[in-house]
Amino acid sequence: MAGPFEGLSNLEWYLFEDIFPKPPEKRKRGMPHSSFRYVLNTLLYILITGCRWCDVPKGEIWASKCSAHR
Repeated sequence: MAGPFEGLSNLEWYLFEDIFPKPPEKRKRGMPHSSFRYVLNTLLYILITGCRWCDVPKGEIWASKCSAHR
C-alpha cells in the first residue's frame, strides 16, 4: 500500500513540465497566478485520496482550492 501523497518530487515534475505552457507574465492587478506544479499537486491529491474540495490541504506545495478548481 502506498503512503500518503506528499506532492510531486522534482523528477516527477520534470516529466509533467513540458505539458504545461510557460508561466504567464506578472499581471498588474488581480490575484497572482498559482504555479502549475502546485495546482497539479492539489489535483493529484484530490484524485488519489478522494477528499472533498473543502478538505484540500494548505501549505507551501498546495494551490488554494479556488485555483485548483478553476
